[in-house]
Amino acid sequence: MNTHADPYIETDFTDRQGAVLEAALGLLVEGGEKAITTAGIARAANCSKESLYKWFGDRDGILAAMITYQASKVRVSARLGGPSQSPEAFRAELEVFANDLLTVLSGETSLALNRLAIGQGSREGSVLGNLLIERGRKTVRERALVLLQSGQLAGVLRFNDRAAAFDTLYSLVVGDFHVRMLLGESVPALRDELARKEHVEQAIDRFHLLYSKDQMN
Repeated sequence: MNTHADPYIETDFTDRQGAVLEAALGLLVEGGEKAITTAGIARAANCSKESLYKWFGDRDGILAAMITYQASKVRVSARLGGPSQSPEAFRAELEVFANDLLTVLSGETSLALNRLAIGQGSREGSVLGNLLIERGRKTVRERALVLLQSGQLAGVLRFNDRAAAFDTLYSLVVGDFHVRMLLGESVPALRDELARKEHVEQAIDRFHLLYSKDQMN
């Protein structure tokens, strides 16, 4: 397990495994599906094929680990404050999550993974699409649900359905940006860090208008 002294939820990957997965993701961006071979990853990451099999299993296992690792970049604090958490501290955590989500989804790595899954969609036995749902979106969703629950416990948010609250948050933060980028469109709200930060702040403002405890009293 990653042992960095980081306040965010840790992954089940060591630093070395993370470096290998970064190398594999880089190969995917540069060379597409054909570049994802155990031999190619071993060369790029300067490790043995035996280590790859030991850590991740077969090629599908490597793909699953790549997606899990990529999803882990959308961070949620491992030390959420619960009832003692201030509204300001909770908002800061929500902004970290939203900014990470946009950064990951708009990055070349996630776009390459999603385009590959779309291209494989009609193939019999294709597993990448299911892996993106199970190891990607669902992983991020579970982390977000933990975060939203902490806001509820702190008395910052009020809702009856956490899943619906997450769907609203996702829609406000991501909207149709991901689809537009998959189609090759340049999205002004994501053109640089400042524009992304402004969009995230506006999205969180709208989310609080809908779910803030004060707004619902």
